[in-house]
Amino acid sequence: MLVDGIGAELDAVLDTAAVSPVFQPIVSLRDGVTVAYEALARGPSGPLHTPDRLFGAARERGRLDELDALCQRQAVAAAVRAGLCRPATLFVNVEPAAMTEQGPLPELLAARRVHGLPVVVEVTERALLADPARLLSFAQTLRAEGVGLALDDVGADPASLALMPFLQPDVVKLDLGVVQRHSGPEQARIMTAVTAFAEESDAIVLAEGIETAVHEQVARSLGATHGQGWRFGRPGPLGSTPPPTDGHVLPAPRPPVAGRRNDSPFAIAARHREPLQGSRRLLGEVSRLIEEHAVVMDGPSVILAALEEERHVTPAVARRYAALATRATLVVALGTGLDAEPVPGVRGIDLAGSDPLREEWSVVVLGPHFAGALVARDRHDEAPDGDRLFDYVLTYDRTVVTTMARSLMSRALSRPED
Repeated sequence: MLVDGIGAELDAVLDTAAVSPVFQPIVSLRDGVTVAYEALARGPSGPLHTPDRLFGAARERGRLDELDALCQRQAVAAAVRAGLCRPATLFVNVEPAAMTEQGPLPELLAARRVHGLPVVVEVTERALLADPARLLSFAQTLRAEGVGLALDDVGADPASLALMPFLQPDVVKLDLGVVQRHSGPEQARIMTAVTAFAEESDAIVLAEGIETAVHEQVARSLGATHGQGWRFGRPGPLGSTPPPTDGHVLPAPRPPVAGRRNDSPFAIAARHREPLQGSRRLLGEVSRLIEEHAVVMDGPSVILAALEEERHVTPAVARRYAALATRATLVVALGTGLDAEPVPGVRGIDLAGSDPLREEWSVVVLGPHFAGALVARDRHDEAPDGDRLFDYVLTYDRTVVTTMARSLMSRALSRPED
């Protein structure tokens, strides 16, 4: 509960814009050259000086979106006053609870368009877990505007490893705990997952919390090419650090993911594989086998299932998916008439009336080291239920599976048509 005095102080901070930005350098580990700055917020001296207290108070006061917008405005204004420009990059945090799919603030766009300052927006896995479809839409808007995207605190929560393929960040920021803790199985899982993603996406791996030469060596061994931490500079006003040369420009953000409106997983798969035919009984066994990968794989996973209609959530299906929800990072079920939580722990999406997915049966499983999907379309023959034939595609192509998974996830933003 927010103490009245703290609440009043927060109101005064917001009403007078009493938030000051500080900037921490981000360097190339190749030669120590500063290539970017992360903007961090500080409140006035007192109980709201630190960002955790400041944002915690704003969250309880219901003014988080105002504080987030203020911090972004102040950061951009300070960067412009200091003459920060290309090829240096400005990293700006966006609070997940204050984020909408409408895109970045005008100040962020002005920094890029008017002042030629590349901008990277940082989000955490909290945003992905809270509302993954909305964040994916937000990311598409950012990329359409030429703004980069960084996933922060990777490794602090295993969920970030499973959700990286959905967000497709341009920069992966390893949590300071990954760099500072001793080597072990958990660190190895994080390293292999991040390396696999960076290898297929060309994302930059940036390590946070580098305070010593040992930390820097650990960061390098984890695959980081860039670093941030007290070893390279503490947060403070923008100083006289020489701008980086053109050879140190961070890669431009990737373009929005191409896709067709209302693209369905079967349509996506059929563009890459010739569909086969199989009975409902056979495909049911295959779908359960794919689901089991989410349970036995060593690491976090996401399961997305298109079940056509609510009536297909039988007691047996409900028990199976309730068990999967206790093991997977995220389980999403889609179908006509589904509730928001059709099964405990499962997120339900009620499909729009014109959605081609209503005629499909799909199971998609995606993790750091596994990607598999079965997508099927009913042929509407008159055979007994178990012998009914479906056109289907079974694929373990990670690129295709990821595209299908993103298509399913995007439907969480759609509303059923009347």
